[in-house]
Amino acid sequence: MTGPAKAGRPNQLLRNLNSKIASIPMILTAVVIFLGGTLWTVFYSFTNSKLLPRMSFVGFDQYKRLWAAPRWIVSIENLALYGIFSLIFSLVIGFTLAALMDQKIRFENAFRTIFLYPFALSFIVTGLVWQWVLNPEFGVQSVVRSLGWTSFTFDPLYTPSIVIYGVLIAALWQGTGLVMCLMLAGLRGIDEDIWKASRVDGIPMWKTYLFIVIPMMRPVFITTLVIIASGIVKVYDLVVAQTSGGPGISSEVPAKYVYDYMFQAQNLGQGFAASTMMLITVAIIIIPWAYLEFGGGRKRA
Repeated sequence: MTGPAKAGRPNQLLRNLNSKIASIPMILTAVVIFLGGTLWTVFYSFTNSKLLPRMSFVGFDQYKRLWAAPRWIVSIENLALYGIFSLIFSLVIGFTLAALMDQKIRFENAFRTIFLYPFALSFIVTGLVWQWVLNPEFGVQSVVRSLGWTSFTFDPLYTPSIVIYGVLIAALWQGTGLVMCLMLAGLRGIDEDIWKASRVDGIPMWKTYLFIVIPMMRPVFITTLVIIASGIVKVYDLVVAQTSGGPGISSEVPAKYVYDYMFQAQNLGQGFAASTMMLITVAIIIIPWAYLEFGGGRKRA
C-alpha cells in the first residue's frame, strides 16, 4: 500500500468527526433499547413468564396456545380485512384526491388543509368522534331517520359481522389526507412536458395516469405502502376508543391482544409470543421494501 493511500485512511475516519460523535447516543439507543428489547422479547416468548419474566422454558408452547386461541384468530382475521381494505381505499382515495388537487383548482391550500387536518388528531380523538357519528341513537342513523327514512339502519359498531368496517371508516377519514399529500408531492414532480406531449398526441388523461404517471411514481407508492402497512399492523388506539374490542371479541386486533395479556391477564409469555408474531409481520413488510429500494437500485445501476 502506498504512502498517500495510508495517509488517506485516517483522514476518511476523521471526516465529519463531530457528526459521528453526535450520532453515538442514537446508535446506542437503537442497539441497546430497540435491538436489545426485541431480542429480550423473543427470548422470553419461549418461557412460561406470568406477572414477571422468569427462566422457565416451555419451547413453542406459548405459540401453540396463541394459534389455538379463538381471540387471536379473530384478531388476525380482523387485521387482514382491515389491512386489505385500508391499503386499497387509502391508495385509491388518496391518489384520486391528489389528482384532483393537481389540476390547479381554486382554494387548493384550503382544501389541502381540510383533508390533512384529521391526520393531526390522535387516534383516540378520532375514535371517540366516530363512535359518536356511528352511534345509532344520535349519529348518522338517527339523522337519516329524522328525515323520513324510518327503516334506515346503519350501526356498524354494534353489529359483530361488520364492526371492523366501522373502524375502517374512521381510519380512512384520518389517514387518506396524508396519502393525498404524498401522492400530490409525487405528481408535482412529474415533468410538465409529459402532460403536454400526451395532450398533443391525443392520449386520454386516464391512460396518461395509468400507463405513464403511476409507473413513474413507483418510489412514492412503495413509501406510501410501507407507511400505511406499518400503521395497519400496530392499530390499537382506534379500536380501543371506538369499540374496546367489542361487541364481544368481534373487533379484536393483535396489538390489543398483546396489551391485554401483558398488562391485564398478567401473562407475559403469551404477550411476548404475540409480539413476536407482530414483529415477523413487520419484517415481512420491511424486508421486501428495503430490497426494492436499495438492492433493486444497485442492480439497476
